[in-house]
This record gives sequence, structure tokens and C-alpha cells, in this order.
Amino acid sequence: MKKLGILFASVFLLGLVFQSCNNGKTYAEMKEEEREAIKRFIEKEDINVISFDQFQEQDSTTNVDENQFVLFSETGVYMQIVEEGNGQPLTAWKDGERREVIARYVEEQITEEGVGDSLSWNTDYNNSYMVYPDIMMVTKNGKNLSATFTDGIMYNTYGTPYVPSGWLVPFNYIKVGREISGRSKVRLIVPHSEGQSDASASVYPCYYEITYQLAR
Repeated sequence: MKKLGILFASVFLLGLVFQSCNNGKTYAEMKEEEREAIKRFIEKEDINVISFDQFQEQDSTTNVDENQFVLFSETGVYMQIVEEGNGQPLTAWKDGERREVIARYVEEQITEEGVGDSLSWNTDYNNSYMVYPDIMMVTKNGKNLSATFTDGIMYNTYGTPYVPSGWLVPFNYIKVGREISGRSKVRLIVPHSEGQSDASASVYPCYYEITYQLAR
């Protein structure tokens, strides 16, 4: 009985430590705060959210002039296709095909106030300097696409080759080619469950602007 009491006490103390690491907030509370942050961001940016059905009725496009973002309700990812690109759809790749994709991006954390706070980027930000792009090795397995970082800011910042699941969502709807002038460009709102490792651990959403291009 004494040993059982010690076990329960240990579990209780571990629970207290976990809660203190998250400012006393439960995971459910943090997810609710994330949903509210995304809602405020959408309102502040005057984003017009459309359903997946409407997205399909529009030939899988979003009207940029109307600031449309399609919501993928199963994952909570919002996507706007700015430029479809002039290459080949990744879904047309052969099964087992692997190719390098160049990604340039701006990453912002969506704060509780619903505003974007810059985290990382690999673009000519404010015309200050140019950094190397992120490189992803993308593989097609049946109907699924997977990817890992092989180099770049995301890879070095978060110390993992893991490509956020949210980054893969556009691959079903864009065409990725080699020409710079015909690069695919998207804007994404990515919840922590589909985001990079730090966002997943700390439960916060991110906003991205990303261009995709095949490596030569």
C-alpha cells in the first residue's frame, strides 16, 4: 500500500511539472487558444474562407482578388493558391519517383492577438540579403507524397528533416516546374498538428508564404 501511495504521488508531481511547463494550461485550453488566434488572424487579414466543395467547383483554384482561402476541415489547414505554376502536377509523377524541390518561404507565428510574428525565412527579406533556399526530397508512394528536408533554414532552425504536413497539402493542386518565372506560390495557415516541430510541441499556428520549384 505504501509503494502504491508513492507511485500515485509521483504521477501527481509529474503532472504538476507538466502543467507548470505550459503555464498551467491544459492541452485542450491551448488548442482552444490556437483556434481563437486563427479566427482573429482571418478577421484581421479579411480572409474569405471557402469550403472544399466550393474549391472543387472552382476547378481547385482560389480567387486571390477576393482573398479566398480553402479550409481543409480534416486537418485545419487553410490554403490560397497564388500561382498554380507551369510545371507538371506532382500527382502525375510515377510511383516511387523522387525529386528535389526548392522552397522559398516566410514563416510567421500567429499570436493570440491574431497577428503574424516573423520566425524564419529564406527570401530576400526587406531587400536586405539573400539566403540559400530550403531543399526537400519529395517522394511519391502510390497516391501519397512525402518529403524530407536535406538542407536549408527550416532544416537547421528546427534540427530535423521533418517537413511540416501542412507544407505538403498544396502538392495535390499545384504544378511544380524548373523555371523561376513559373514557380508555384501558395499561402497557408497551418495549425500546430500539421506544423513544424516547435509549433507542434508548443501548440501554436503559423502563417506561410511559400514558392515551390523543381531543382535543375
